[in-house]
Amino acid sequence: MNQTFHRRTLPAEAIAFSSPMGKDLFSQALADGGLEGYFPLAEQFHTQSEPALCGLASLVVALNALAIDPGRVWKGPWRWFSEELLDCCVRLADAQESGIVMDDLACLARCNGAEVRVRRTDTASPDDWRDALEQAAKAEAVLVASYDRAVLGQTGSGHFSPIGGYHRGKDLVLILDVARFKYPPHWVSAERLWRAMSGIDLATGKARGWLEIRRAEVGPVRGIVSCSRNNVHAELSGARHV
Repeated sequence: MNQTFHRRTLPAEAIAFSSPMGKDLFSQALADGGLEGYFPLAEQFHTQSEPALCGLASLVVALNALAIDPGRVWKGPWRWFSEELLDCCVRLADAQESGIVMDDLACLARCNGAEVRVRRTDTASPDDWRDALEQAAKAEAVLVASYDRAVLGQTGSGHFSPIGGYHRGKDLVLILDVARFKYPPHWVSAERLWRAMSGIDLATGKARGWLEIRRAEVGPVRGIVSCSRNNVHAELSGARHV
C-alpha cells in the first residue's frame, strides 16, 4: 500500500498564519501598512490543482487579484483565469508533468495581460528585494517568489508562491503557499527567503528570484500563435474581449 500524506508540519523557523503568533504578526503588519496587497490576493487565493502546477497556480492568483480580464470564456458565460487557460509559452501537459521555470512563467503572464519584471538574485541585492516587498505591501505589484523549499527547512525543492505581505519591524514575509495540501500560509524572515531564492535552478542553470507582476495597460491578446520568453508574437482574432 502506497504511503499518503495529509499536510506536513512547518519547520520551527516558520510561523503559521493562523497561529496565535501569526495572528499577532498579521495585526501588527496591517497597522503598519504592510498588508495592502494581501486582500486582493486573499480574495483569489486557491490551491494548485496538480502537484507540479505551483507556478501556474501562483500566476492564476496574481492575474485574478489584478482583475485582468482574460478575454476568453472559462466556463458558461464567465471569463476567469484558471490553470487550464494558461496555454501559451509551454504546453499545459508539460507543466503538469514537469512544472515551469521563471522565464516561461513570465511569458505566460505577459501573454495574459500583465506586465512582468523578472528579478534574479545574482543581479539584484537584498535591498532590491526589500524594495520589491514594499511595493507588494502597498499593492503596487504582485510578487511571486521562486525558491528552494529545502533552504527553508521544508520538504521538496523548487517552488513558486505569491507573497502576501511584509512585516517591516521584524523583517518577515508572508508566503501564501499555493500547495495548501502540504503547508499552510506562513511567515518567514525576508533574509531567509532571499537565501532560498539564491540557489541555481538546475532546469535552467540560472539563479532563482522573483517576478514583479502588474496589470498591463493593454489587455490580453487573443489568438496567440507563439510566445517567446522576451516577446509575445500574436495574431489578433477579433476583439480582445468576449
